[in-house]
Amino acid sequence: MSDLKLQPDELELLASYEQDEWQSAKNVKEQKEQYRVYARATFRKDQRINIRISEKDLLDLQKRALREGIPYQTLISSVLHKYTSGALTEK
Repeated sequence: MSDLKLQPDELELLASYEQDEWQSAKNVKEQKEQYRVYARATFRKDQRINIRISEKDLLDLQKRALREGIPYQTLISSVLHKYTSGALTEK
């Protein structure tokens, strides 16, 4: 095996795969189309809002967006969309 250094999240994925926890996706074409619809709705920007949030929350959002490689406004929009569509719920 090579001297490849894996990050903790990569090691977790590898362990999951090696334990046969992964299954093939069913209806891939339909799933791709559904996610395409989600993406279009998430990224369509036809309204503007202004909100006040704490500086700490804004900094945390900006850090998270940086890790995800997207603008923080896009992250906020995506989270709001997921919540309103029922894809994101409270524990």
